[in-house]
Amino acid sequence: MNTYLPLRSAGYKTDTMKSIIGKKIGMTSIFDATGKQTAVTIIEAGPCVVTQKKTVETDGYNALQIAFGDKKENRFLKSEINHFSKANSAPKKIVKEIRDSDIVKAVGETITVDIFSEGEKVDVVGTSKGKGFQGVVKRHGFSGVGEQSHGQHDRQRAPGSIGNSSDASRVFKGMRMAGRMGGDRVKAKGLEVMKIFPEKNYILISGSVPGHNGSIVLIQK
Repeated sequence: MNTYLPLRSAGYKTDTMKSIIGKKIGMTSIFDATGKQTAVTIIEAGPCVVTQKKTVETDGYNALQIAFGDKKENRFLKSEINHFSKANSAPKKIVKEIRDSDIVKAVGETITVDIFSEGEKVDVVGTSKGKGFQGVVKRHGFSGVGEQSHGQHDRQRAPGSIGNSSDASRVFKGMRMAGRMGGDRVKAKGLEVMKIFPEKNYILISGSVPGHNGSIVLIQK
């Protein structure tokens, strides 16, 4: 999935109560009053502009369309520029829909990180890091075929037998083998909001979230 979702591909939807688009900054650690250390991910969340409100009467469902991230205007279609102008907003790079949202905002208003509170549990959706073509040991956690014997070489990380000979006489679909790893849409569930900095639009979330530094993520509740 392309992390940077253009307006004309805005069919990507989420069924959630409240959401905000953000950019992963990196990881650090914070300490509480007792000295306990917690690894956290820093996300620049919003501000996101409400660019459209969809209703059952006009579109067949209720949804809030939000946009995030600046981009040069000459890289947009005129129809896209007109769409954003209805919300009195400059063209935005990322557009997503939130279905059945309980966020009460009018078109043109912004959603900021203060829709969440410290201690709240959230889910973070992103695109995992691409690892390229990998073998079965790294991709699926295989242990390899064991020791090396006479006449063999480079067998420690081999997948071993992959199918039957007489009965079935084929390799079944879904067999875990070497192949391309990463670059998938991943949702990290039940992460805790540790700290919020509204003046910088920063939100610190416990643990790691999918994606490389600078990638786009969706924080949802």
